[in-house]
Amino acid sequence: MTKPCIICAAITGSVARKEDNPAVPISIAEQIESLQDCFEAGAAIAHCHVRNDDQSPSSDPEAFARLMEGIRRYCPGMIVQFSTGGRSGAGAARGGMLPLRPEMASLAVGSNNFPTRVYGNPPDLIDWLASEMQKYDVKPEIEAFDLSHIFQAVKMSRDGRLKAPLYVQFVMGVKNAMPADRPSFEFYVETLKRIAPDAEWCGAGIGRHQIEVNEWSIALGGHTRTGLEDNVRLDRDRLAPSNAALVRRAAEICARHERPVASPIEARAILGLPPAPAKGV
Repeated sequence: MTKPCIICAAITGSVARKEDNPAVPISIAEQIESLQDCFEAGAAIAHCHVRNDDQSPSSDPEAFARLMEGIRRYCPGMIVQFSTGGRSGAGAARGGMLPLRPEMASLAVGSNNFPTRVYGNPPDLIDWLASEMQKYDVKPEIEAFDLSHIFQAVKMSRDGRLKAPLYVQFVMGVKNAMPADRPSFEFYVETLKRIAPDAEWCGAGIGRHQIEVNEWSIALGGHTRTGLEDNVRLDRDRLAPSNAALVRRAAEICARHERPVASPIEARAILGLPPAPAKGV
C-alpha cells in the first residue's frame, strides 16, 4: 500500500493536565514548541485547543489566533485544525474562532455519553457550526463517536449542509461511547465506504487504545491521530515524554505497513485543501 497516511497531532485537548503528565503543553508558547517537534516528526495536521493560565479549557479566539500565528511561522504548511468541542465553551462560543479561517475544524454531528456527562450537540448548534464552516471555507473533520454520527454526516453532505468529500474521524475508546473493538471498527470503515465512497477517514483511540487504533487505521488504509490529548502514556509503566514521541510511534507503524507518512503538501491534496498560506500569514 503506497497511499500516504496523514498523522494528526492532538497535543493538548481540554482534559489532560500537567499533573497527569508534565509534558502536556498548556501555554501558547509550549504548544507551538510541541507542534514544531510533531511537525518535524511527521505530523501534517495540528488539532488545536487553547487553555487558560490555570489549565482550564478556553474558547478564546484571541488565544487561537496567537496559536495559529505560531504554527504558521514555525511549522510552515502544517494544516491548522481548531476544535469546536463542548468542553471549552457552550453555544456560539464553540465556533467563535472560526472567523480566523483555519483550514479545518472538528465537528461533532450528534450527542453521546462521555464518562461522567452527556456530550451535547443539539441539531441547531450543529447546523450553525456547519454553516459557519461553510461561510469561512473551513473543512470539517467529522468526529464520529457513534454509528449514527456517520449516517448524519452523510445526510448533511447530501443536503448541502456539509461540503463533499467528507473527512470522518472514528473516535474509539471513550467510556460510554464507541468501544475500541476491531470488528466494529472495520464495520464503520466499510459503512462509510458504502454510503460515502469518496470520503477520507481517520482513527483516534483514547487512552490505552491509542496505539491499537493507530495500527488498525494505518493497516486498513486510513489516516490516524495521536498525541497527549488522547493518551498521556507510552505504556502502562511509562508516561509519554512528548507529543512528538507519540507521532514518531505512529510513523513507525506506517513504516511497518509500508505506508509513507503524508507531507503537509500531500495531506492538503488528499483532503482537497488549498495550498499553504505564506509563512507568517
